[in-house]
Amino acid sequence: MNRRGKVMVVDDEATIREVLSSYLEKMNYSVETAEDGEDALKKFRKGDFDLIISDLSMPKIDGLELLKRIRVIDKDVIFLMITGYPSIETAVDAIKKGAYDYLTKPFHMEDIKLRIERALEKRLLKERLKTVQGLAWALVFSIPLWLILGIILAALLR
Repeated sequence: MNRRGKVMVVDDEATIREVLSSYLEKMNYSVETAEDGEDALKKFRKGDFDLIISDLSMPKIDGLELLKRIRVIDKDVIFLMITGYPSIETAVDAIKKGAYDYLTKPFHMEDIKLRIERALEKRLLKERLKTVQGLAWALVFSIPLWLILGIILAALLR
């Protein structure tokens, strides 16, 4: 059975970690958990994770600081912030610092699923666009080269 991607769930509440990881595993994601930002940073390696779901308020290293440090390591990993203490300021701050989305507790699992799928789909589309752009540039540079070689060969064969 193919896994859909690897997710890290970071929350100081064991119940939240267990519920989210169980739900994500049922959705066929590979899941690793961390009990706070410090634990998450120890486990995080660039390219190992497609998505991080992190609580905002945690001891040692909070969600915003974790987001900031993760962005230094890997700017492409998708980061979803969750919090039980929502405010517009923290939501805006999280998005400014690179979070893909911001969810409030209590959350609905269907909402989590939708946001994850949307985020991963957006990332896949960006990767495909980069590939297409690379191919387009390769064609732009290769056509003049072939044209020049053709002209040179035509001149030599006269």
